[in-house]
Amino acid sequence: MNGPDRLPIRALLLAELLSAPASGTVAGDPNRPLLASLIAGQVAGEGCLPADLGLGAAAFAHLCREYFPGVAISGTLREVEAIPEREDILKLLLDHRARETRSELLMASILATACAGRDHLWQDLGFSGREELTRLMWVNFPALARANTGDMKWKKFIYRRFCSAEGIYVCPAPSCGVCADYAKCFGPEN
Repeated sequence: MNGPDRLPIRALLLAELLSAPASGTVAGDPNRPLLASLIAGQVAGEGCLPADLGLGAAAFAHLCREYFPGVAISGTLREVEAIPEREDILKLLLDHRARETRSELLMASILATACAGRDHLWQDLGFSGREELTRLMWVNFPALARANTGDMKWKKFIYRRFCSAEGIYVCPAPSCGVCADYAKCFGPEN
């Protein structure tokens, strides 16, 4: 199924997920709509995330029970390329989390997993647009979001932060060299 045909599936699943009554502890969680969008994109075949969003089967099942009870979620089966820096990126994200909700831990793991993808990070996550990733960053990792003063593309920004912490000063994200938007990302930061 190609792009336009997936839009109705994504929209229908997103509406179903958001209409499901969440458990009391997560009903007001600002990550709930973002998690719904991640799942809807993954089920529609968008992004690079595995069916469990990179959380593992048990954590993903718990997420579904808490955030979207009663909704049958069957993701697209795919494997994500392992990247050696995943744990370091995860640590960077966890060190900068807002410490407001437990779901920040889920978002850090999902985001670190998606960094293995070959597209822009918002596309690798299966989001419908970059603004959803920007909202994810502000909700979960506000210190990092504030530090992105030049509106740098998020994958490039995360890798730059990771690399500078490691003392590496020439550090493109793993898929930058093959990206169609290379000139746009590595031009002036605006």
